[in-house]
Amino acid sequence: MDTPAADRLRLTEIFLSVQGESRSVGWPTVFVRLTGCPLRCQYCDTAYAFHGGEWWEIDAILAEVARHGARHVCVTGGEPLAQKRCLALLEKLCDAGYEVSLETSGALDISGVDPRVSRVVDLKTPGSKEMQRNRLENIALLTPRDQLKFVICDRADYEWARAMVAEHQLANRCEVLFSPSQGQLEPRQLAEWLLADKLPVRFQLQLHKVLWGDVAGK
Repeated sequence: MDTPAADRLRLTEIFLSVQGESRSVGWPTVFVRLTGCPLRCQYCDTAYAFHGGEWWEIDAILAEVARHGARHVCVTGGEPLAQKRCLALLEKLCDAGYEVSLETSGALDISGVDPRVSRVVDLKTPGSKEMQRNRLENIALLTPRDQLKFVICDRADYEWARAMVAEHQLANRCEVLFSPSQGQLEPRQLAEWLLADKLPVRFQLQLHKVLWGDVAGK
C-alpha cells in the first residue's frame, strides 16, 4: 500500500489541452489535476477526481510537465489546496519559469499560495449547494493578478453574485468571471443579464467543452 511522503502529491491526471477558462483562455496549457475535494457542488464536472489517483513525487510532476513543452501550467482538482504539498508544487513550478494558475474552490485559505501564481477562486453560489463553505476571508487577499469566478445556475444565483460584486467591490480587487452552469442556464440568457446591468465582469464559456465535450483529459 502506498504511503504519502513529504515530497509527494496524489494526482488524478496530467494532460495537455487548451485552457478553456479564465484570463489565459486559448493558451496551450498543461493541467495538473490533484485528487480529492472536501466539497460536493451539485454541478461538479470532475467528480472522477474525488477518489483514487496515484502518488507522484514533485520532481516527477515537474518532469512530466516539461515533457509537454507548454509555458502555461494550471494546477486544479478536485480541490488542490486540500493537499498541503500543493503549495510546494506551485512554488517549484514558478521557479521553473512557468506561467502558473491555481483553480481553487475558495473554501480553503489561499494566503500561503506563492504570489507569482494567478489564483482563480470559485466563489460558490446558492445553486452550487455549497455556499456555506465559502471562506470569505479570502476576498481581502485577492490582488489584480488573481481572478474570482461565479458559476451561475439561475436568476437567483445571478442576483446573489451581482450583490456580492457590489458589496465587496470585487471588480476593483481583481478580474471577475461569470460562467453559466452547463445544462442549467442558457449562456445567452446570462450574457443578456450582464449587458442589461452593465456589470464590470467577464462572461465566459468553457471553451474545452465546446471543442471536445464533457470528457476527462481535455
